[in-house]
Amino acid sequence: MTPQEFLADILDPGLQFLTKLGGPPPTPEVRRFLLCVAMQESGPDLDARYQTGDGDSAGPARGFWQFERGGGVTGVLNHPASRALANLLCASLHVKPISSAVWRALEGHDILAVCFARLLLLTDPQTVPTDEDAAWECYVKRLWRPGAPHHNTWHRNWVAADAAVKASATSP
Repeated sequence: MTPQEFLADILDPGLQFLTKLGGPPPTPEVRRFLLCVAMQESGPDLDARYQTGDGDSAGPARGFWQFERGGGVTGVLNHPASRALANLLCASLHVKPISSAVWRALEGHDILAVCFARLLLLTDPQTVPTDEDAAWECYVKRLWRPGAPHHNTWHRNWVAADAAVKASATSP
């Protein structure tokens, strides 16, 4: 799927859903950062809803943002900045607000995946990064903390995410 399709079909509807629950309104900076991370985690074609292990077996991460059960899922469910919204979100989507249930649901529940990615961003004490280098630092050192970061793909993903967000702002 293209970054533009991902914005229109997955990211924006999820962010709007969270806003209706009382979450923060989406901004271009949030949309660009989350789109870039999704591309970084799930590939530039945005086609990996689960982490692949050896062969085709599923690894420990789920959803386009590749949340692990004991990492991002547990973090969002328990962090003071995200806990209340995470519980409200889970109740509204009929997902039990425990790490095992959320983790299993992330692979096929795009609204849940978007919202958990946005809620993870709420746990960062710093503002949403607005430039490529600050976004990389946020992604690698504070929020996603991937075991094997691939800096060589970040620039391409950042540029594509930026272009998609800017194009969506000018679309009718």
